Amino acid sequence: MIDLKDKQNRPDLEKIGDYVQNPVFMRFCNEVKELYKCVEQIEYSSCSLEKGWNVKFKSAGRALCTVYPRELYFTVMVVAGKKEKESAEAMLPECTPEFRDIYNNTREFNGQRWLLIDLEDENGVYRDVFRFLEIRKKPCVNR
Repeated sequence: MIDLKDKQNRPDLEKIGDYVQNPVFMRFCNEVKELYKCVEQIEYSSCSLEKGWNVKFKSAGRALCTVYPRELYFTVMVVAGKKEKESAEAMLPECTPEFRDIYNNTREFNGQRWLLIDLEDENGVYRDVFRFLEIRKKPCVNR
């Protein structure tokens, strides 16, 4: 098993998937890569709140989301910025109550909300994350 806090040993995506022990992690990562034609960037965060390896997805230099691996689930961080606010809030009534709660309970700071969404299955919240990503960037392929 890998140690996500070991800065000296960068894991690959498969090793992170083994750590998470949930097939939804690899499905999520593969779907992001396919839809947005991007590759993952495995980076070490020294942030005091979340030290360790994470997976970032960027497209055309713009961050789509960051994935924080956990045992048996993972957390996706997406940023709702000033550009996305109107579209995101228009989409909220169509989202699951869980996703609406996450959005509404995330404090806005400098015009942004940093949404932290725990995923362990492909439920409605999983689909809501992809709907939100579509606000940030249109997919390169149809879903």
